[in-house]
Amino acid sequence: MGINWNYPTTMWIGENRVEDLFLACKELNISNPLFVTDKDLINLEIIKNIIISLKKNFKHLSTFSNFTGNPIGENVEEGVKVYNTLGCDGVIALGGGSGLDVGKAIAFMCNQSRALWDFEDIGDHWKRADSSKISKIIAVPTTAGTGSETGRASLIINKDTGAKKIIFHPKMLPSIVILDPLLTIDLSPRLTAATGMDALAHNLEAFCARGYHPMADGIAIEGMKLIKNSLIKAFKNGNDVNARMDLLAAASMGSAAFQKGLGAIHSLSHPVNGKFNVHHGLSNAIFMPYVLTFNKSSIENKIISICDYLELEKNFESFLDWILRLRNNLNIPHKLSEVMDCSNIDLEELSLMAYDDPSTGGNPKEISKQDLKEMYKKSISGELFE
Repeated sequence: MGINWNYPTTMWIGENRVEDLFLACKELNISNPLFVTDKDLINLEIIKNIIISLKKNFKHLSTFSNFTGNPIGENVEEGVKVYNTLGCDGVIALGGGSGLDVGKAIAFMCNQSRALWDFEDIGDHWKRADSSKISKIIAVPTTAGTGSETGRASLIINKDTGAKKIIFHPKMLPSIVILDPLLTIDLSPRLTAATGMDALAHNLEAFCARGYHPMADGIAIEGMKLIKNSLIKAFKNGNDVNARMDLLAAASMGSAAFQKGLGAIHSLSHPVNGKFNVHHGLSNAIFMPYVLTFNKSSIENKIISICDYLELEKNFESFLDWILRLRNNLNIPHKLSEVMDCSNIDLEELSLMAYDDPSTGGNPKEISKQDLKEMYKKSISGELFE
């Protein structure tokens, strides 16, 4: 039996809830949706069946899938042209982070007069948008990682600079989210691990971020508990529907929680994702212990305060050991140099990009460009901060 939540938006939860996609469109008065997913997913049998089912109910159903992971601004522009040319009136965004982010960005940009980069998450740039012209969005995640389905932003790469930019507007929050664990059953162990660690990074950094937001803290703690209980289960047995459901919930919770802020894990990741096409969840997992040990003096007491709930010994070291064991059990490398060639990378450039990243401001410990450079160096050598 499915259940419905209403925080932070309307969420339809349960097995086979994807079958309610037409009802979701009907509820939002969407009669000509653009179905957005990436070029890998569009060819999967399960996605083909969803599209066939939708076509039985719509006079027109258009699709856009000409993009892959780590989408660029040109992908959004192309999708907007398709949306406007076909006279669409809403977006169904289905997929992992790339499918959801592109779909949300298309719905946001379809009737704007300014360029995409004018709405980067800087100050109140979002107020430049004409809010009345943002289309309705239905989000259906097929991975349990980014939590983009409950987020008010899209991460899109500016191809000219290689920088991953956050495009923000409150109305980019989807109107209806469908969390169906059966859509994640076929996710490979490798992607289950990477996306699960992405969700953990969101919850962990939100909890540790500077500022006062007890609601976000509470959500983040429970998100971490769900991941601790279920990520290894789903990694070892992809057909464990209960574990898959826990991870979907934790991913959505992480995105809801990080309205409080993120930190250096994401600051370090975004340049590596944009310039070297490293999977975001994988890079977050790699950077996690280096950032934790760097931030120890600022977060130790807060981490200790949740150890009981996470069934860990009540000290910072036990929490760090859990992270290291979890990565090892998921076959995630300890060093950045194990997933990309680091011999000739420009650490000055990467450190500056990381310092300028919006996530940096939420880090619980004051951070400089030199600190970020040192974290990159540590992640390449494998040496944690003392």
